[in-house]
Amino acid sequence: MLWEAQFGDFVNGAQSVIDEYISAAEQKWGQQSSVVLLLPHGYEGQGPDHSSARMERFLQLCAQDNMTVARPSTPASYFHLLRRQAYARPRKPLIVFTPKAMLRLRGATSPVEDFTRGKFEAVIDDTRELDRNAVKRVIFHSGKVHWDLASELEKNPNPEIALVRVEQLYPVPLRALKTVADTYPNAEIVWVQEEPENQGAWPFLALHFQTVPGPRVVRPITRPASAAPSTGSSKVHAAEQADLIRRALTL
Repeated sequence: MLWEAQFGDFVNGAQSVIDEYISAAEQKWGQQSSVVLLLPHGYEGQGPDHSSARMERFLQLCAQDNMTVARPSTPASYFHLLRRQAYARPRKPLIVFTPKAMLRLRGATSPVEDFTRGKFEAVIDDTRELDRNAVKRVIFHSGKVHWDLASELEKNPNPEIALVRVEQLYPVPLRALKTVADTYPNAEIVWVQEEPENQGAWPFLALHFQTVPGPRVVRPITRPASAAPSTGSSKVHAAEQADLIRRALTL
C-alpha cells in the first residue's frame, strides 16, 4: 500500500494520523504495517509549501527501529528500496522523500542492469577513481542535492572532494558511513543539505554522528536556520542554492 502526496505540504494535515497510527502503531497498539508514504520533497524554487515534506518531523518520530526513512537518488535505488520493503519482515512503515525535479533529470537515470542485479544500498560511495589519501573533504549528503554537486564537479573537476550519498536516513547507517569515511583518512567530513540548518536531516543526524568515536567530527553546510521551509522567491532561491554549492565545494 502506497500513499502519495502531490506536494510536501499535503502531509501536514495527516500529521495526527502519522503520529498515532504509523510511527507509534507497533508500540502503542501492537500493530505492524508496511505502508509506504511517498512525499515530494525538494528545493526547486517553488516556494515554502512545495519544498518541504517536513523531513525533520518524521526523523524526530524515529526510535526503536519503528520505521524506515529513505531518500533514493536513482530509479534503481528506489526500485530496490520498494522491493526490499515488500519482502521485509517484520513489517515496518516506509517514508520516502522524492523530489519532482529528479523525474526529468537526465543524470538521475539507471541502466537496466542496475535493476536486474544488486540490492538497496543505504550508503553509496563516490564512483570516481580517486586517490583516497589525497581527498581533503568528504561530503555526506542525500537526495537531489547530489546531482547539483555532481554537475558542478563535472564542470569543475576536483579530485580532493568525494561525494557520499546517504540513501537511508533511518535506521541511520552509521557503520556503513564510518567504513566509507575511514577510506578517506586525511579528509574532513561535512554534511551538505538544501534545507535550513534547523530542518531536514541534520538536526537528527547530528545527534547520531556524535556517538561515533574518533577525532573527526561532522560539520554542516546548509541554508541558515529559518522559520519557513524555504524562501518564497525563485530568485532568492537560486542565489541561496548557488551559494550552498559554492560553500560545499570550496576547500
